[in-house]
Amino acid sequence: MEQLRSTSSAAISSVSHRQERADLAAAFRWAARLNFHEGVANHFSVAVNEAGTQFLMNPNQSHFSRIKASDLILVDANDSETMNRPNAPDPTAWGLHGALHRQCQHARVALHVHSIHATILSTLRNPRLPPIDQNCAMFFNRYAIDTEYGGLAFEEEAERCCQQLSDPNKKVLIMCHHGVMVIGEDVADAFNRLFYFERAAETYIKALWTGQPLNVLSDEVAEKTAKELEGYPGQAQRHFAELRAILDTEEPDYAT
Repeated sequence: MEQLRSTSSAAISSVSHRQERADLAAAFRWAARLNFHEGVANHFSVAVNEAGTQFLMNPNQSHFSRIKASDLILVDANDSETMNRPNAPDPTAWGLHGALHRQCQHARVALHVHSIHATILSTLRNPRLPPIDQNCAMFFNRYAIDTEYGGLAFEEEAERCCQQLSDPNKKVLIMCHHGVMVIGEDVADAFNRLFYFERAAETYIKALWTGQPLNVLSDEVAEKTAKELEGYPGQAQRHFAELRAILDTEEPDYAT
């Protein structure tokens, strides 16, 4: 990954980060295709320096389906003047992603959405995701829950919320009454996790609809399954490569 030579605005603006830009733009396009997005809200980010504090994110009030690699803005989580600069990000996007990239160096990529089934899960009195199938087991003991919703994720709310992801073993944050935040080592890793979390939440919600008792896997089998999926060779990268290949044919402007 390219390294930033300094933290000055001039140095930040001079770095292109082509790979990260193209990957994140592809993630936006596919989130729109999968109906994970919501209007011109929601936001993704990818860290581009070693400390993780400088990151690319979507510009304010842009629809996911139209975002291009060159549209992404580059900001510094430690720059207190960010919201006073031209082309400032959405205030809640700055709150959440700034807080996360300051607090959690391991969160190289952060994807925040209000996808339908993950959001439904976040509204339940018990928002836990039981391991009722293989996809649900993928997240066994690997998510955190924030139950203290206090309004829009401006900086104070965001700082509190993102503390829930300080444990490197927790890669998903169920944000009660709000949505979900998924983190990863790179865009492919994070997007694959977002895709499967939404599928797992959908399975669970629809299982509840039946009114039948749930057949929950044992903790031992759930943990074994989660570890096997974590070690499955190249799955996230291959999944995302296929998604990018489709876009290369059908929406090649995403990478420009």
